[in-house]
Amino acid sequence: MRIHWFPGHMAKAVRMMKEEIKNVDSVVYVLDARIPRSSLSDAFEPVIGSKNRLYVLNKADLVARSELLKWVAYYKSTGAECIYTNSASKSDAPKIIKSLNDLNAETIRRYKEKGVNKIIRAMVIGVPNSGKSTLINSLAPSKKAVTGNRPGVTRGKQWIAIGRSTELLDSPGVLYPDFSDEGKAVRLALAGSVRDEVVDKVELAAEGFKLISALDPDAVKARYGVLTEGASPFESLEEIALVRGLKQRGGVPDIERAAQMLINDYRKGYLTRLPLDEL
Repeated sequence: MRIHWFPGHMAKAVRMMKEEIKNVDSVVYVLDARIPRSSLSDAFEPVIGSKNRLYVLNKADLVARSELLKWVAYYKSTGAECIYTNSASKSDAPKIIKSLNDLNAETIRRYKEKGVNKIIRAMVIGVPNSGKSTLINSLAPSKKAVTGNRPGVTRGKQWIAIGRSTELLDSPGVLYPDFSDEGKAVRLALAGSVRDEVVDKVELAAEGFKLISALDPDAVKARYGVLTEGASPFESLEEIALVRGLKQRGGVPDIERAAQMLINDYRKGYLTRLPLDEL
């Protein structure tokens, strides 16, 4: 399936990030732990340049810990710092602040030798709906960043103080303008990083069914009951509709409702705790 989505505000967001990157010490790169590679955006690379990076695998409550540890090790092997977190909870806030301070330890030390308490400034970036604003709010003493469980909520520039020594710049989520990798597009759409309005739900659910079944063969069966072996994804959606009583007039299976249910169940963590990306 083909997905093209690059609204004007995203082009504006990239320009803003290019202007502000010189004012920050490092970058907090928020990744969706369910798609830890697909939630990297090519649009960010020219912006970040050589700035220190802290990769944050967010929504970690939806992924098995053993898988999270594999991806933490992978990103650390690239020379960056990496942690995992559930930004909906404030319990991980100290870990995030410590990691950011560790990342900038040399800069903090140099300023301290001069008698200056350095304020670390970091730009928080990520694809839409990766949880950037929610993460910032988990760190701030009171809610500051605008949030929403859908892509495209953050539009403008927001500097937010985190205590006396840290300032974070929230930024709009940005996706690359054209997905030449259709698999990546499907994974992003399943995770909710692409507006649902621009995606065919039945096609997305069918692709998601194939992807999830290949990675975790028992996941869909365990959620919806025994499905017909060798059936196509669309036939399986029909069976899911029948099993769950999703029918149109005359008892015809309502594939669209079944598709929406499968997508919602995946996003809530009911289908699998394995990442959709493989190392």
